[in-house]
Amino acid sequence: MAFLNNLFGKKKTEAEPVQSDAAAEDARGETEAEAAEGKPEEEKRSFWGRVRDRLSKTKNALFGQIDRLLQNFVRVDEDFLEELEEVLISADVGVAATESILDRLRAEIKAGRLKDKEEITTVLRGILKEMIGKGEALNLSTTPSVILVIGVNGVGKTTSIGKISNQLRKAGKKVVVAAADTFRAAAIDQLAVWCDRAKVELVRQNEGSDPAAVVFDACHVAKSRGADVLIIDTAGRLHNKTNLMNELAKINRVIDRELPGVARENLLVLDATTGQNAILQAKEFRNAAALTGLILNKLDGTAKGGIVLSIREELDIPVKFIGVGEKIDDMQPFDEEEFVNALFS
Repeated sequence: MAFLNNLFGKKKTEAEPVQSDAAAEDARGETEAEAAEGKPEEEKRSFWGRVRDRLSKTKNALFGQIDRLLQNFVRVDEDFLEELEEVLISADVGVAATESILDRLRAEIKAGRLKDKEEITTVLRGILKEMIGKGEALNLSTTPSVILVIGVNGVGKTTSIGKISNQLRKAGKKVVVAAADTFRAAAIDQLAVWCDRAKVELVRQNEGSDPAAVVFDACHVAKSRGADVLIIDTAGRLHNKTNLMNELAKINRVIDRELPGVARENLLVLDATTGQNAILQAKEFRNAAALTGLILNKLDGTAKGGIVLSIREELDIPVKFIGVGEKIDDMQPFDEEEFVNALFS
């Protein structure tokens, strides 16, 4: 409980559910989520156990190859570091992060702190943990606070909103969700299903409505309901990049006007399986929104979990949540120590 309380704050309120005909679609998943109510620490332990299992592809691709390198080299030297460079880049650690890791290993060798190959795993663990940095809590310091969720279609924005809404509600927060992705067919209905599972209120209009108008309504609903958090879904793609960025700017103006001084989180959702393309997406969206954090999804479906290092090194934007599955409890606030332990376990 302490972990969720530290992240979200502790406040007992009831969130109002939105009714949806599709609520029975995931009855089993909802039952599992209800069974976990009141057990956040057990849920966290269970989640990171699943992370360890599901990061096996990354672990085998990255550290399995490092183990094989260590078996083939008598000592840690430049030849070893050249081979290690290839391994790191193949695991999507990225050129900049890889160079940083190698420079630090060379410094350890030069200082005489890395004399034999058996020490490489311990040193690497420390380097990776430091590079990833500590997870940062959401800024939910005002009532309401706003979480704007952005990202291209297909990265898991809708499921992420449902999972985060569920966690916030279980932490005692009253949550309102705005369905401002009005351009994609079925986006509103999909979000309604997830809001129903999370037992939070959804503000929606018809498909094709003005997204800013939805956000306007949602701001007033959040204030009138005394909501702690307003989460806003946004379109992942319009006719072109300029239209998309203009739409985000319009939504931001509505928030600033209707909820002046509100605490803001702008979270970008990325798909880990897309590798370095995720970095390019982050750079594009960073130009349109002041990103405060990342949600990294689908880490269970890739052998390239090194993208976490690449993101931090190149963008210096903290990963705030990671997802490893489709169930409502398959997402947790990012914990760098648990993540590194999962890679090495």
